[in-house]
Amino acid sequence: MTVDFCGIELVHPIINGSGTFDAIAAHRAFGDDLLERFPFAAFVSKTVTLEPRQGNPPPRLWEVAGGLMNSIGLPNKGLDGYLERDLPTLAALPVPLIVNVMGFSRDEVAHLVAAFSERPEVSALELNVSCPNVETGLVMGADPDETARLVRRVRPLTGKPLIVKLTPNASDVPKVAAAAEDAGADALSLINTLRGMALDPRTGKPWLGGVTGGVSGPAVRAIALAQVHAVAQVVEVPIVGMGGVQSGRDAQDLIGAGATLVAVGTESFRDPAAGGRVALELAELLANTVV
Repeated sequence: MTVDFCGIELVHPIINGSGTFDAIAAHRAFGDDLLERFPFAAFVSKTVTLEPRQGNPPPRLWEVAGGLMNSIGLPNKGLDGYLERDLPTLAALPVPLIVNVMGFSRDEVAHLVAAFSERPEVSALELNVSCPNVETGLVMGADPDETARLVRRVRPLTGKPLIVKLTPNASDVPKVAAAAEDAGADALSLINTLRGMALDPRTGKPWLGGVTGGVSGPAVRAIALAQVHAVAQVVEVPIVGMGGVQSGRDAQDLIGAGATLVAVGTESFRDPAAGGRVALELAELLANTVV
């Protein structure tokens, strides 16, 4: 199942969704067994921002029927802390490293891209475009022009593959995807979480500390399939499909809809070895497929 993804050779098409698998914590828990049986063909880091972030106040999680809603708020050590403390550990993983970055302006994203472009440990960069641009107030990934401006701003700063992670909360996701491709994106990933809210049954007030959160898991699988299929009709670049993947069959469906790679996210919270299991199930399905 070897896959060439933007010039990066992967042993199979299953990777993790950003922020859904903490490889550093997993290594502490499982030791070198994790490195010997790493569940993903590439590792996507949680989002890195320019400055450190504490994230949203608790509570941060709410279980929904068929999934999970989170309001984590992208806590991270910031660029300097990541380079000093996280990158050396993640660089020791036995798979290529993809770093996910997000900024509150095009200049912030450019700073992050330029910094990681100089690091040989990093194989590719994923741009999280779900954040409002402080200069315009527009969510960068929800507006085709904003997305194109961002990609054009950072494209000259790196020769590494640039993956644009699209938000499903846009009025025309394929149009945003086409704009990202035209501006120089090497690949696209989708879907990110869908916006939702939970109410405390005792008070009727929002349960999550951040008021709203992102819904993920099996409940969003049909939406992911539809959006991956729609985007695949208008772009030529590879697509990383994700959203509710629990099994090899789910991964095969996303590949059938147009994805080159498939990311496992929420399922890893239930089963830390889910990525490897999904890859194995997918290999068995493909081996038994009649061409």
